[in-house]
Amino acid sequence: MVENIGIVPAGKVLEVLKYEDLIDTIESAFRKFSSRPESGVDQPMRSVIFVPPKNGFFGVMPGYSQHDEALATKLVTFFPMNKDVPTHNAVILVFDINNGIPKTIMDGEVITMMRTAAASAVATKFLSAPNSTTLAILGAGTQARSHFHALARVRTFHNVRLWNWRRERADILAAEIGATVCTTVEEAVCDADVIVTVTSSPTPVLKKDWVKPGAHINAVGACRPDWHEIEPDLMLHSMVYADSYEGGYKESGDIVLSKAEIYAELGEVILGKKEAHVDKTTVFKSLGLGIQDVVSAKLVMDKIEKQTA
Repeated sequence: MVENIGIVPAGKVLEVLKYEDLIDTIESAFRKFSSRPESGVDQPMRSVIFVPPKNGFFGVMPGYSQHDEALATKLVTFFPMNKDVPTHNAVILVFDINNGIPKTIMDGEVITMMRTAAASAVATKFLSAPNSTTLAILGAGTQARSHFHALARVRTFHNVRLWNWRRERADILAAEIGATVCTTVEEAVCDADVIVTVTSSPTPVLKKDWVKPGAHINAVGACRPDWHEIEPDLMLHSMVYADSYEGGYKESGDIVLSKAEIYAELGEVILGKKEAHVDKTTVFKSLGLGIQDVVSAKLVMDKIEKQTA
């Protein structure tokens, strides 16, 4: 039976997956994750195998949502030393909910890129001031691009600033999205209402003294417990939110190395169980949840089925 498995390439995922649908889907996934097991969501913490010679890792991220009738797992690699090929690579294997037979192998890179940005959009919707108008993005890769487009769905930014280690990459992205390129991180984040950190830096690039009180930070890079993008002093003087307590305390160097306390899961804020402290400096530490990939893949499959109906 496995020989009949379908293939959904990256181009098809890009064609059907849109932020106007995906952001709502990811918001719902956060809500279900933080109200499990009653919500019918089952998702263990990701399993990771390190590959020391290349400083890489291989992760397995399974998840099940009874309400969405979705069962899938993402297989993802992160090899930061890659030069001429992507550093992140992933596939999602979707199973038939009724009999457990593999149905589809789907490109996971596009879904990872878009659902990560959608998660930050949900965090920005709940944790940033409604009148936020200045956005600063640290990094100029695919996540920087996707975050610009996703966050623009929840806030109206009149001023967008970019900083990147390699100025030429920032120049290219800035020309595409209409942003201003800054020569230093301090210049980029000065008076910014919302800040996104999507660098590949293992050491802090963002300092407390540069961030205005009440800003919201989407901390997306530094996905290893020994890496951190944000200065510990900034983490300790912020209200820290995470996609999951377990992942934050075990996988996030920004949290582990600073010994910062997670105030709440984002899903708890959406459920009304914890407060959104928009008057204070907030950090959303994004590590990614397997259930986000599961429901995103289900959304893609539903869109394709409507096209072929």
